[in-house]
Amino acid sequence: MTAPLVTILDDEPAIRTMLADALEDAGFRTLSFGRAREFEAALQTHTPDVCLVDLSLPDTDGLTVVHRLALEQGASVIIISGRAQVQDRVTGLELGADDYIIKPFDPAEVVARVRARLRSNKPVTQSRRTAKFNGWTAQFDAYTLIDDAGETTPFSHAEGEVLRLFLDSPKRLISRTQMQESLGGVANESFDRAMDVRISRLRTKLREDPKNPQLIKTIYGAGYIFLGEVSWS
Repeated sequence: MTAPLVTILDDEPAIRTMLADALEDAGFRTLSFGRAREFEAALQTHTPDVCLVDLSLPDTDGLTVVHRLALEQGASVIIISGRAQVQDRVTGLELGADDYIIKPFDPAEVVARVRARLRSNKPVTQSRRTAKFNGWTAQFDAYTLIDDAGETTPFSHAEGEVLRLFLDSPKRLISRTQMQESLGGVANESFDRAMDVRISRLRTKLREDPKNPQLIKTIYGAGYIFLGEVSWS
């Protein structure tokens, strides 16, 4: 079986080398890039399992790369950045990143986060790629939501993970702990923030009233319940 491929996009050679060494010692294959242009050219011939992306790049803002990866390719993305402000983390997660690691970091932590992402990236079976609920159709192979008028709205890989978790367990309470276990996240403030952002964006795309959502209900202190009627095809 071929080892998972992790791409590293960072303009600092020392960081690229450190991460590549740690990941390869852990059994992963790696490809490293210092510029977004080189990285995006490589995506024409390589399909990474996880992408590590720095935000401060010499030829573009890393957030642009994150958004393109998450929205257009459905890739699993982990941001690695020296930007430690809460707003930077929120923006990265809103654009579709799965995780956010602040520099400086221990390479062992990055390896652990990559493994967590891979555990959550379970293949979608042929019979569970499309779900219908309350006038919506979710196509997980195309990363799109379609309303009853045929209008299409894309969703990111990260948003799709949460949506699938809800659609697989309608009308059942899903706690933060269950989310962490199912999605392979690390239980901390960053994971909680990521979940809040993904659920907020899903509600927006499902045109929910933020003050009174009808599909994704928050049970304060306990978790969430998805109240839709779901059928898979």
